[in-house]
Amino acid sequence: MYTHTDQIKEEAYGTLLAENTLGANHDHFFTYHLDLDVDGDANSFVRSQLRTTPVADDLSPRKSYWRVVSETAKTESDARIKLGEAHGDLLVVNPNKRTNMGNAIGYRLIPDSGEPSPNTICGLPPYNKSEKWAGGLFVDQSRGDDTPGKMEPQGQGKIENTDIVLWYTLGFSPCAIPGRFSGNDNS
Repeated sequence: MYTHTDQIKEEAYGTLLAENTLGANHDHFFTYHLDLDVDGDANSFVRSQLRTTPVADDLSPRKSYWRVVSETAKTESDARIKLGEAHGDLLVVNPNKRTNMGNAIGYRLIPDSGEPSPNTICGLPPYNKSEKWAGGLFVDQSRGDDTPGKMEPQGQGKIENTDIVLWYTLGFSPCAIPGRFSGNDNS
């Protein structure tokens, strides 16, 4: 069929890697089930964003400052976000435990992988022992009725100061550039 890229006249949907071998353009998605239990299982999900605050007086040469605005999600639908939008910091905190400086103890998720995917999402349902596998209990036999998309029927479950789980899905598309991923490049 094809032994050189000059022979390809129509859309090939990939990169010619070797004689008659095409590396198909594709993407990868990974879903993480993060049951953090930060210093106990009474946790909350907090989204913090930097906002510009203009200086109100002429006492400073600065025109504005950054301030952090934090919002604690009350329900599953409050916490559901599509990453790649203005999301700020994503934190799972224990609001009942404080550091010596008075800050809530927690973990910060840094979602920027360098290549944002429009399909990257996260959701936070309350902990449920049966909701453990993103692709269903038996991935190759799942019909989709036991996946994270079906785990939160109304999205109004209480997630503040309770045992929560973070479902985080990220994706990337390997770039099929000629000469890249091709192993033996004879050019």
